[in-house]
Amino acid sequence: MVEEDIDQAAESWTTKAILVGAALGALVGAGAAYLLIQRAKREDGEVRITAGDGVKLGLLVLGLLRQVGQLGEGEK
Repeated sequence: MVEEDIDQAAESWTTKAILVGAALGALVGAGAAYLLIQRAKREDGEVRITAGDGVKLGLLVLGLLRQVGQLGEGEK
């Protein structure tokens, strides 16, 4: 009985963390798209991302994910 409660609490916590992460990711993605569109409107009206920009962005995202994965390490 106690183990079931612990399992349900852990499941609830992980579900909430995934939902919050997904919502934040969607908001950040929408914000990034908005900024790209605003820049394109100021310059020439077309969104242009080069292959080099894509690689830079991909490496930045991987670095961010690595940092998030390391949150809380060494605090025990």
